[in-house]
This record gives sequence, C-alpha cells and structure tokens, in this order.
Amino acid sequence: MTLKPAKLHLISFVFIIALVAGFAYNILFPKQPFCANSISCTESTKLKVENNEIGIFNGQKVVPPKIDLTQKEEPSKVLGDKTLQGEKHIYVDLTHQTLTAYQGDTLVLKAPISSGKWAPTPPGEYTIWVKLRATRMTGGQGADFYDLPNVPYTMFFSGPNASAGAGFSLHGAYWHNNFGHSMSHGCVNMREVDAKVIYDWADPPTTGYTTNVDSTHPGTKITIYGKAP
Repeated sequence: MTLKPAKLHLISFVFIIALVAGFAYNILFPKQPFCANSISCTESTKLKVENNEIGIFNGQKVVPPKIDLTQKEEPSKVLGDKTLQGEKHIYVDLTHQTLTAYQGDTLVLKAPISSGKWAPTPPGEYTIWVKLRATRMTGGQGADFYDLPNVPYTMFFSGPNASAGAGFSLHGAYWHNNFGHSMSHGCVNMREVDAKVIYDWADPPTTGYTTNVDSTHPGTKITIYGKAP
C-alpha cells in the first residue's frame, strides 16, 4: 500500500512533535544518575565528620567510630612500600570477593571485601579521584534505607563505566562483619584496618583529610572484574 502525500506529511509532523516533546521533557526533568551510596549523588563526596550521630543499616541502629581531626594519624605501614618500584594497581575480584593491591609485580595486600548486593558494583577500569578521611553515606528506601555517618577511609573512583558523580568508592565499613560476601549498595566495603592500609598507600599521597588528584599526583588505578555470586 502506498501512502498519500498528505498522510506522509502528517506522520512526519507527528514524529517531529514527538522528538521535540521528548527533548523538552529531558531538559525540564533530567534523568538523575544512579547513586552508589548517596540520595543526592553529591553529599557523600565531601568530607563530613559527625561524632555524635547514630547510623542505620538493615533496619538496625549502628554506632559509627569517632574520628578526632585534631590528632595526627600515623600512616599504615605496607611492607617494603618505600623500596618497591613500579605502578600501584588495585584489583577487585567480584567473583571471590577479594581485593589485591600490587606495586609493580609485588603483592602488598590481599583482603576480603563486600561488593554490591542491593545494587551491582560495575566491572571496569577506574582511577581514584579523591580520598576522604570520612563522609556520610545515605540511600535506599523502605526496609533497604541506610544512613551511615563517619564512613572511614573513603576513596572515590571513576571511569568509563561509572562517572565521578555516581559515587562509587572503596571504603571502610563498620556496620557489618560479613566480608567475603556481597553486602553493599554498589561500593566496595572493606574492613576498617584494610581500608586504612589502602588509603595510606594509594595515590594521590594523602595531604590532609581531603586529598584530590592533580596533574602531578594522579590516582591509583583500580580494575574491577568478575561477577558477584
């Protein structure tokens, strides 16, 4: 069947109107990016220390660690760190729920982690772009709601599969002790002691309670691979 010119013009007109309407809708109501750990996608990417707050996770109250910003912390010692040569690289194995850190060909740390359970941790190649001594992470809804002050040793990373605004990070977790199993909302949870070691070791070198990358101090690369069980 051959469409008459009038019908073709009508179809073209309707198609153009639909395109314009869709474009206008996206401008007026832009799609919000997925947030790995924050309702706002921005609140957790800033230093935040709250020592008198109580956290919530899985419907239970949890007590966050107190952080004294007036006391200088001693950096963790990674065996042979000062004598090792080569690029630093972190690998996160989602299948086996482990993190390994290498400098050159030398393994400096292997530790259990907890990746995304309620939302997946995306495989891919990433780079640390900021390190925070502590921040607040809030997200989920209903029974899945969580609100966690003083999340320690947070290292936000970004790459082709997750922008900086998505809020993915490596960080310490005080609200559970189930490492080796998926427990997070997308981030990579670590035991606090392991998170501190990686935080002190990873680039950029820590210069304060907030450490950003710059042209002379790029962040350590992170490779995430496998599939969470």
